[in-house]
Amino acid sequence: MTAKSKPKLAVWKFASCDGCQLSLLDCEDELLAVTGEVEIAYFLEASRATVRGPFDLSLVEGSITTAEDAERIRAVRRVSKTLITIGACATAGGIQALRNFVDVDEYIAAVYAHPEYVNTLATSTPVSEHVYVDFQLRGCPINKWQLIEVVCAFLNGRKPVIPTYSVCMECKRRGITCVMVAHGTPCLGPVTQAGCGALCPSYNRGCYGCFGPMDTPNPAALSQWWSNGLGVSEADLVRAWRGFNAYAEPFRKESEAHEHI
Repeated sequence: MTAKSKPKLAVWKFASCDGCQLSLLDCEDELLAVTGEVEIAYFLEASRATVRGPFDLSLVEGSITTAEDAERIRAVRRVSKTLITIGACATAGGIQALRNFVDVDEYIAAVYAHPEYVNTLATSTPVSEHVYVDFQLRGCPINKWQLIEVVCAFLNGRKPVIPTYSVCMECKRRGITCVMVAHGTPCLGPVTQAGCGALCPSYNRGCYGCFGPMDTPNPAALSQWWSNGLGVSEADLVRAWRGFNAYAEPFRKESEAHEHI
């Protein structure tokens, strides 16, 4: 009788800072337990050793920014039974998606001494705009405990238990005073998905929306409160919505609603 082979896990990088891959490596003891259940077949951040696909589970970090990226993500999808995007870049285009609101040629000319050498797409887009994605794990960077939950859910054939409620719930559970109500600090917590443990509010700072929009957010109502109750200008509203998840649809539409004013 032959031993049952372990599921093959692959980790892929596209346009990103590598922070989400580092979150996986930061799992330490938990990662050792996971590696006992899977074969890490492709993970260049951790090892040069690779195993040919197909792969049972692919974790994809980074946005699609070049024609080569678009071609490569389609190849990754073809050899992956399950494909999960991790982080704001892969799920919403990332901070680099700010270029989607302007002429990318202007940015290239301002940054590079020889812009003629740069060949890029006009936009930076999430992986889901190019291939089918089985699950999206948000965050900038992702929460390592949520990542472990996603991998364990895959190994056990169940749906990951990832919260879709707002950061405000995390503040309540930690007993953190609302910075917006108590101090008049603009905070994206009411419309941002939980996952960070209310990190910024715990230091009396407003949420920056690192985990993207929560389930059924109401950005327009929050903008109205910021404008009428806190005196936030239209320009600052646009700036606030254009952060780590600027191209996530609810945030994008809200920023565009104030841009023309």
